Amino acid sequence: MANRRLLTAILSSIFFKRSTEKASRYTRSGKSLLDLLHRVAEKTRVLGVGASYSAAKDQINILVRMVRAYAKGEYRAIPGKTLLRMVAVLVYFVSPIDFIPDVLPLLGMTDDIALLFWLVSSISDDISRFTEWERNHASSIKIG
Repeated sequence: MANRRLLTAILSSIFFKRSTEKASRYTRSGKSLLDLLHRVAEKTRVLGVGASYSAAKDQINILVRMVRAYAKGEYRAIPGKTLLRMVAVLVYFVSPIDFIPDVLPLLGMTDDIALLFWLVSSISDDISRFTEWERNHASSIKIG
């Protein structure tokens, strides 16, 4: 219940609205998307240790691979709404000033991780299709 309230507050916050506005601009440029992914990678490196951070890193890695494949034109089967959500969450993730500022020890990443897990849950079918494509793409590279 508390998690649902936190997520509702984050999604309706001015911080997420700004991230969504920025995301629509990022999705128009492969170079901008790749620059964003670089910033995501930098922030991911400094995430803490522990089960929730490890799971978050795994989920971020999947999202980064999806957006990178999209930005490079390798995988375009991401619905526009899904791409916008993914990029908005990644923009929110790299922003130090959000619903719970990242400068607050331990607490500062709570909103980022809650939003990340919400996204992964809400686009699980798209992630499954991408990982299947990725497996097929990797095996075709090895064969060919």
